[in-house]
Amino acid sequence: MQQEPKPQQINVQLDEKVAEGIYSNLALVAHSPAEFFIDFARMVPGTAKASVHARIIMTPAHMKFLLSALKENIERFEKQFGEIKLHGGPPQGPAGGFGFRSDAPSEK
Repeated sequence: MQQEPKPQQINVQLDEKVAEGIYSNLALVAHSPAEFFIDFARMVPGTAKASVHARIIMTPAHMKFLLSALKENIERFEKQFGEIKLHGGPPQGPAGGFGFRSDAPSEK
């Protein structure tokens, strides 16, 4: 009889500087055949320029795990605090306002 492996506990360290966090109101997502790139940027009203403050590079499999974790956490948040309302239609990039944008080709 084969025993199921016990889940491994990971000890994560969070130093003080990283714990402060970085505010982002714009995320740009792109991908290559091997990796996904997420640039977290901040855009200030009245300017035509956004500054990237962090770039995260992930494998496609890890990106899918992230998507799953985000969906699960949004569901928990909405159960506790109510539905998150999106204002102004679909997300837009720097040219059309604040939000999240994918640089990947659209499927139309």
